[in-house]
Amino acid sequence: MSVLLVVVLFAVAALAEIGGAWLIWQSVREGQPWWWAGLGVMALGAYGFVATLQPDANFGRILAAYGGVFVVGSLVWGMVLDGFRPDRWDVIGCAICVAGVAVIMFGPRSGVE
Repeated sequence: MSVLLVVVLFAVAALAEIGGAWLIWQSVREGQPWWWAGLGVMALGAYGFVATLQPDANFGRILAAYGGVFVVGSLVWGMVLDGFRPDRWDVIGCAICVAGVAVIMFGPRSGVE
């Protein structure tokens, strides 16, 4: 499994899911037009398809690992678009999540799964 492919697919999935959720949030909670929510729904649907492109065939493993990517991506999104400033606990939590993603996706496996 190509590490670069896995990382790129997780990044694209994060943009689609976090962006979609953010668009819906902006429409419902921040008064943006209703069609922002529609774009958000489409982006969330795109996320579902992108996740299927991961080389690993195990749904549970991909979604579990993506959870860590989502945590980090959400905080970065908040920093870039909403002016959020993480504290040290946010940063420590992100480091733990990234370590978990690496173990889940790239840990050595015996031939039997």
